[in-house]
Amino acid sequence: MQTKLGIIGGSGLYDIPGLQDAAWIDVESPWGQPSDAVLTGVLSGLPVVFLPRHGRGHVHSPSTVPYRANIDVLKRLGVTDVVSISACGSFRDNLAPGDFVVVDQFIDRTFARDKSFFGTGCVAHVSVAHPTCPRLSAACLTAGNSAGVTMHDGGTYLAMEGPQFSSRAESLMYRDWGCDVIGMTNMPEAKLAREAELCYASVAMITDYDSWHPDHGAVDVSDVIATLQGNGTKARDLVLALATSLAPAHETCPHGCDRALEHAIMTAPIKRDPVLIAKLDAVAGRVL
Repeated sequence: MQTKLGIIGGSGLYDIPGLQDAAWIDVESPWGQPSDAVLTGVLSGLPVVFLPRHGRGHVHSPSTVPYRANIDVLKRLGVTDVVSISACGSFRDNLAPGDFVVVDQFIDRTFARDKSFFGTGCVAHVSVAHPTCPRLSAACLTAGNSAGVTMHDGGTYLAMEGPQFSSRAESLMYRDWGCDVIGMTNMPEAKLAREAELCYASVAMITDYDSWHPDHGAVDVSDVIATLQGNGTKARDLVLALATSLAPAHETCPHGCDRALEHAIMTAPIKRDPVLIAKLDAVAGRVL
């Protein structure tokens, strides 16, 4: 299988300059409209698909992002590796605004989103004990370092519902829980990517210290926007380095990301809902 890199761009990253044969295309999904058209092209010889999570012009709030449609269209287009890039707050002094963190764990505190492709008529349970792909995460770390970005290897991402930022009490609690960064968009995205048998890595672009820090009493949106602009340039450099480093041939994932549904579907074939099964053609067609 050919490697095809999917990039989900968060706040501050709405396109990928330098793509050859670049074209914005509309892709239909049985799970509704994705956040926007997708940008396809070739970067350093590697096919790339870019999807702006909030849409160009930032039209979707974290709660209204169509996560299922977004993951479905990436899978439908043949993407093998998905890198999520998102703006986050920091709970640690050493994780400073402008730094990037390669996330490896999540705590999901969201509550207003559809979190699975499966349900009544086709029940499935996948493991998210290790919700990101170590192989792809390591490639992101290397790419960021080579691009001159201050990178941190590993971290726990607290996914909050939003769209408001945390109260100070919440921020201090999440910090005590051992969380490293906080954001609003990587859940249920990471869970859905696992259900779609996609290798998934998360790169958190730090914009602020949330509200716990004694020297930074609250999130200042003007400061966040200024940091976002610089982070967007760094993210593009990371993506270019990543595209240059990934092998053109996509081998079987050594961590099993591409086989997550192998034993996950519980519903007997004769009890499966044909309407739901039809919607799962891209996500779960390999096993259905």
